[in-house]
Amino acid sequence: MSAWPETLNVGPINGWPGELTRDRRSAPFRATLSKTLEVLDREIWNLVETPAQQNSAELLIAVPASQFGVRGRPFANARAEHPGVIFSIESRHGHLSYPCDTFTTWQDNLRAIALALEALRKVDRYGVTKRGEQYRGFLAIEATAAPAGFATVDEALVFLGKFTGLGLSEMKVISGAPARALRRAQRDSHPDTGGDAAIFQRVSLAEAKLREEGLL
Repeated sequence: MSAWPETLNVGPINGWPGELTRDRRSAPFRATLSKTLEVLDREIWNLVETPAQQNSAELLIAVPASQFGVRGRPFANARAEHPGVIFSIESRHGHLSYPCDTFTTWQDNLRAIALALEALRKVDRYGVTKRGEQYRGFLAIEATAAPAGFATVDEALVFLGKFTGLGLSEMKVISGAPARALRRAQRDSHPDTGGDAAIFQRVSLAEAKLREEGLL
């Protein structure tokens, strides 16, 4: 049985930040989930200063909520919809977020994150950085105010349609148009590719509305 860290909150992914990797590859390492969780638990401890920060560690997996047990851990036989995982934490350096879907299993992607955290910590060990500069690229975007959601599906479709040049009627009648517009919107607005954080949040809210109505 895998020894999940007590301070690690685990849950299902509601939405992936950007496009999923199409050409995934086999991981260049082999390890049990228990070994990976040992590394992750150590890195969580090294990233935090207060108990509140330690309890903020969160892992999101593409496993439906119905396949989680009463203790908030996925069943051993749970099947992920895709291998992407997102690890985030309120650290001494700020709110860090690490999405990874490079490899073919979620366990390997989690190990990649754990090993990356270990490698980043070792940068400090050798005196290369003084103030945790190596973590800045992983700081989660902080919004000054949460944008309002979409009141209707039509509003969400109009907003997403602007990214592909389609009007409301076209978004409604063309097969697959909402999904294609969403992917384009995520790609164009994602902060990591030069997009605007506020617009990316609106894209996420539009996605949530479409999923709520069963259009995705």
